[in-house]
Amino acid sequence: MNLERVFKMKFSSVYPLYVQKATKKGRTPEEVDTVIRWLTGYTAAGLKKQITREVDFRTFFDEAPAMHPNTALITGVVCGVRVENVEDPLMQKIRWLDKLVDELAKGKAMEKILRK
Repeated sequence: MNLERVFKMKFSSVYPLYVQKATKKGRTPEEVDTVIRWLTGYTAAGLKKQITREVDFRTFFDEAPAMHPNTALITGVVCGVRVENVEDPLMQKIRWLDKLVDELAKGKAMEKILRK
């Protein structure tokens, strides 16, 4: 996998896919935003600004106010890869986000997704 290619993808181009995946399974766009904001520390306005600015994944995570301290609790497999074993720090953040959206789409309770 060409990591640099993934890192340069616009977050705004992937965001609608996260929303689509979740809404197909009866979840809401607001729940997707909640999950993203929990992980990254963005406010609602801050998240919207990043989407509007069309930043890439690297910039999105570099400018994230604060990654949640419970990210170590995000475990499992996404696309055949264990998220806790991903070596590249940026790719791990992307995989964490993928995992959270997957859990949302699979109907997991929000309290469990947010590791409460």
